Amino acid sequence: MPVLSFIACRIFENEIVYLIKNDSAIDEVIVVESEDSKNLQSKLDYEACSYRVLPINELPQNVEQKNNKFTLIVDLLEFALDASPEKLKNGVYKEIETMSEYVDGVLIFYGLCGNVLGQVESDFSDYPCYVGILKDEKGEIMDDCIAASLGSRETYLDAIMGCRGEGIYFLTPMQAKYWKDMLKIAGITPDPDNIEMTKYVFDYSGYKKVAKVDTGLDYDRDFEDKVSEFSRLFELDVVEMNADLGLIEKCYQNAKDHIGVTQSG
Repeated sequence: MPVLSFIACRIFENEIVYLIKNDSAIDEVIVVESEDSKNLQSKLDYEACSYRVLPINELPQNVEQKNNKFTLIVDLLEFALDASPEKLKNGVYKEIETMSEYVDGVLIFYGLCGNVLGQVESDFSDYPCYVGILKDEKGEIMDDCIAASLGSRETYLDAIMGCRGEGIYFLTPMQAKYWKDMLKIAGITPDPDNIEMTKYVFDYSGYKKVAKVDTGLDYDRDFEDKVSEFSRLFELDVVEMNADLGLIEKCYQNAKDHIGVTQSG
């Protein structure tokens, strides 16, 4: 069987562990070595998932395309890329170009992210490997990681509109774990440790609620505490929401279908 690569934002590491744990078709998992992959490795260890860790420059000589073997490569990118649209696009495109030389397909775990990745599939349409990004059944690319976690753009918009003009900030388990990084990336504040100033920005922007988006994945066991802390610091009411992993599962299955993974290992 062929080789598939995930090029992903760290915000999706829980979902990636979930996919790996529940897919018996995978024969081998390779995690690209980096500081950003260490938490992923810990979660794979927790789930007793076997994997190898390799520097990206050693992948070509270690990845073998065998008829009876499906290999999954996980390449997590740093949060810092999300802070700059240009850096994000350049970073993702660079990884695709590198991976395309020895994989059969790439699935990108990002959304539009300010529309910088909106043309990624067409931009790589003439490459020998399949390139896909998180999309819904209508073929629409997800706006961001929250829309992907909720399962559709409609669910995302309904949640926002349901607040009737009051701003709502969304926290998945990974968003909650790294909420300070996320506030900087979103441009809400350059200094999330300055609680007074950050609260002022939330108040000025009309935020009244924080959505606790429960993915059902308990790899980050302090999720409840982190959401409570966020709610208390910025005086936001907590709204309980459930995530929907169906979109991510379907995108993964679609990528496997494109590269010919048709049976369990």
